Amino acid sequence: MLKTRAKYNLGQVVRHRKHPFRGVVFDVDPEFANTEEWYEAIPEDARPAREQPYYHLLAENEQTYYVAYVSEQNLIADYSGEPVSHPDVHEMFTGFDDGNYQLHYQLN
Repeated sequence: MLKTRAKYNLGQVVRHRKHPFRGVVFDVDPEFANTEEWYEAIPEDARPAREQPYYHLLAENEQTYYVAYVSEQNLIADYSGEPVSHPDVHEMFTGFDDGNYQLHYQLN
C-alpha cells in the first residue's frame, strides 16, 4: 500500500520551483491522477515521478489566471504573505490569514 502524506495543505499559497507562477491549493491527489496524454506531454527529462502528491491550484502569473496540476517536487511554499488574485478564489475560500485561505466549508 502506498503511504503518501501531502506536504502542502488546502488553502495554502505555493509557488512553482521553475516556472513563474503561484497559486492556492484547492485539491490534492495522493499520486498522479491526470491523463496519460498530459503526462506524456511533459519532456521526459523533466517529467516528475508519479508516486508523489499532485496538487490542483488556482494559479496566476503576470499574464493570466488558470488551474494548474503540479507535482509536489515542483512546488515550494510562498512566504510573501500576498493573497492570490485568481477570480475563483472566493468561490472556494473565505478569509486570508498568514499565507493561507480558509475553506468555505469543512471537509470530512
